[in-house]
Amino acid sequence: MPAINFKKIFIKDACPTKVGGQAVLEGIMMKGEDRTAVVVRTGGGRLHIKTERLPQRNKAAEIPIVRGVYIFVTTLISGMKTLMYSAEILEELFEEEEEEIPASAGMTEEGAETGTEAEEEGGISFGVMIVFSVVLAIAMVVGIFIIVPTVVVNFLDGYIANPILLNLVEGVFRIALFIVYIAAISKMKDIRTTFEYHGAEHKTIHCYESGLPLTPANAAQFETLHPRCGTSFLMFVMIIALLLFSLMGWPNLIIRIATRILFIPVIAGLSYELLRFAGRSDSWFVKILSVPGLLLQKLTTKNPDEKELEVAIAALCAVLVPGDTPEIEGYCTDDGRLLPEENTLWGDSELEGYDFTA
Repeated sequence: MPAINFKKIFIKDACPTKVGGQAVLEGIMMKGEDRTAVVVRTGGGRLHIKTERLPQRNKAAEIPIVRGVYIFVTTLISGMKTLMYSAEILEELFEEEEEEIPASAGMTEEGAETGTEAEEEGGISFGVMIVFSVVLAIAMVVGIFIIVPTVVVNFLDGYIANPILLNLVEGVFRIALFIVYIAAISKMKDIRTTFEYHGAEHKTIHCYESGLPLTPANAAQFETLHPRCGTSFLMFVMIIALLLFSLMGWPNLIIRIATRILFIPVIAGLSYELLRFAGRSDSWFVKILSVPGLLLQKLTTKNPDEKELEVAIAALCAVLVPGDTPEIEGYCTDDGRLLPEENTLWGDSELEGYDFTA
């Protein structure tokens, strides 16, 4: 595995920001100060965008440790929602392009009403799907990466007497299990493409934080690894869990499972604070602390092509706008602006007279 080039990850003259993102199906979600933007590339090669203003910031997001738990839960929910949206919109756009609907048709007043009615009719079921998906995802993660390791290592109880060593073995096994899982799914074509978009997200944020114009050529020169990545957060979670559980002895299996589940919020909160610290500093201590997460990112990010970088740039540009900019949805340019000739948003008073090329 290639060595980590810290100079290209902790860039000396870069200005860290709060911009973040997430790879989705055939696209990227970027999150700015006051809004998110999801951009996906359709089967026909066009870019489709949807922006949404962020809800008012909860006071819990300002309390150390607690904010880590709050952000973890809200990010999990919004991430699942964004993934489901990208799958849904890709299916709709694929059918639209297959039917060869003229691009100028865009979104008519009738189409907008139909979408609204469908959202109203399917709002509850979609919400239930999101909740079910999040609960299922949490249950799978807890089951596979929390319960399974401690159950497996329980068989070593008669061979290893030291409780600290037993906990360390469990922690190492948990990390190894997670790495094997990531390595295995990265062989799947769709997952590899998603990891390429993940790399595009990081390259584009590096480019922006370095003060360069957002172009594919500029973004391409940067690393796919970033110190504030959520993958690093997951690695922090597992390392902190390893250290914390090592101090809690080796009680019976039921108590161990219960304590590991109960301490998940504490571990998530501590991991988030560590990630924030790592994202704001370029000291050698932080660099050493970041190594496990950066190594894991080598599995979860792949080098993107120019088209994937265009998607990331369009999503980032769409959140770097004045606060009074209206929300948009439709086909866009490679810098995140709606194409007026392809999006006739009749009846949307907020967009009346809006300069799509500004």
